[in-house]
Amino acid sequence: MIKPVPIYVDGQWSISPTTGWQQIVDPTTNAPIAKVPFCSRGEIERAVAAAHQAFLAWRQTPIGERARLMLRYQALLKQHHDELAAIVSQETGKVMADAKGDVWRGIEVVEQAANVPSLMMGEHLENVAPEIDCYSLRQPLGVCVGITPFNFPAMIPLWMFPLAVACGNSFVLKPSERVPLTAVRLVELFYQAGAPDNLVQLIHGGQAQAECLYTHPEVKAVSFVGSVGAAQAIYRGASNALKRVQALGGAKNHLVVMPDANKEEVLNALVGASIGAAGQRCMAISVVIWVGNSRTWLLELAARLSKITPGISDENAAYGPLISAQAKQRVEDLIATAEQEGASLLLDGRGFSHPSRPNGNWLAPSLIDDVSTDMTVYQQEVFGPVLLSMKTTSLSDAIDIVNRNPCGNGTSIFTSSGAAARRYQHGIEVGQVGINVPIPVPLPYFSFTGWKQSFYGDLHTYGKQAVQFYTETKTVTTRWFDGDDDSEVNMTIALK
Repeated sequence: MIKPVPIYVDGQWSISPTTGWQQIVDPTTNAPIAKVPFCSRGEIERAVAAAHQAFLAWRQTPIGERARLMLRYQALLKQHHDELAAIVSQETGKVMADAKGDVWRGIEVVEQAANVPSLMMGEHLENVAPEIDCYSLRQPLGVCVGITPFNFPAMIPLWMFPLAVACGNSFVLKPSERVPLTAVRLVELFYQAGAPDNLVQLIHGGQAQAECLYTHPEVKAVSFVGSVGAAQAIYRGASNALKRVQALGGAKNHLVVMPDANKEEVLNALVGASIGAAGQRCMAISVVIWVGNSRTWLLELAARLSKITPGISDENAAYGPLISAQAKQRVEDLIATAEQEGASLLLDGRGFSHPSRPNGNWLAPSLIDDVSTDMTVYQQEVFGPVLLSMKTTSLSDAIDIVNRNPCGNGTSIFTSSGAAARRYQHGIEVGQVGINVPIPVPLPYFSFTGWKQSFYGDLHTYGKQAVQFYTETKTVTTRWFDGDDDSEVNMTIALK
């Protein structure tokens, strides 16, 4: 019997009574491993109501106690690191090394959440006017919602609810219906760390459940990670419902190679950053732009990519399968369209079959040369182990290509020239820039700062901006009378 995935609503774990269910499959075999409920509106109403009640008590909890909860949670996450990675690997198909990285990058954000007392400090100024002082406070919002994608089932939920809770909010988490098992364990460990009942609710479902959450009158803020189209829809819908929103969309990340770059570092970076996790990263490098004679390294890159094959964790494979048969078919169609539109297919990853798991969603690396910006494969986020190759004669042309792309999540330049690197970081219209670093995902002391169609909102996720996102500023102006005051009526707005 296929195991049903539980929900956590109104203080208890239970199996949803809903009639709507979806199978969860192992991407390496497409065999079912569990089934996930699509929660009813009534369950969502109960979850939000319970979260609101939890918030009313939690907001009064001393901030040091909230920080200590995060320290205990961090310790438990570290203790169960490999167990969590195994769950990630099972439901996403990621190889264990990549799954462990997924968990660890989330733990780093929980560590930052434990620093919340210093992050929430306000400002104080004496004598802004005679005997009048002014100070600001950061206070929590209320019920916050997180809607997370399939590709990082540990890291991205941990980007959201620990910081929101540390700031004094309660939270409702809706993970991707494709990968709900990791979220269940994350929430179990959160309560094992000593969190009060109902502080984080866990519900499951798809688009309808997400919409029910982000339009709910009691919800104050919404965090989302997904495709460009979904980010736009949630930003519009949640903003129209007058919510605070941060919606992270898709990407088309370019790596620019200058002729003076270190060839070995470039080739190693391109292999790992383009096909790691089967290319299912919003910060994956999907386009390489060769400047000048650096393009002579293209065939060496093809040779290195050709030696890499996907597989399962116990083989120490480089990467696993795509998340679903539909995702695999979409990537194969984009490869075919690129060839039809005039690109050169140097490596074709279609047709790969794993010897022991032939029914999995496998694709070997693909390398497509002579790509132009009007091709379908360039205009869409591929989200597969596919690297596109372009050439320019100058850094200016490379910058122009990147800046004309509608997405602005991440980009990198490899060079030994400080002048070229500075020119690139200054002139590029992308939110996260790597200099001789292929995937410049910031550590949690900074924020994840995508631009253009890669992000909709104002305040970005994790780091100091996330604390601003999950709190509201209150400013207090004070004056105390000493009994001898002989002030007069003030008919102006000036402080006197």
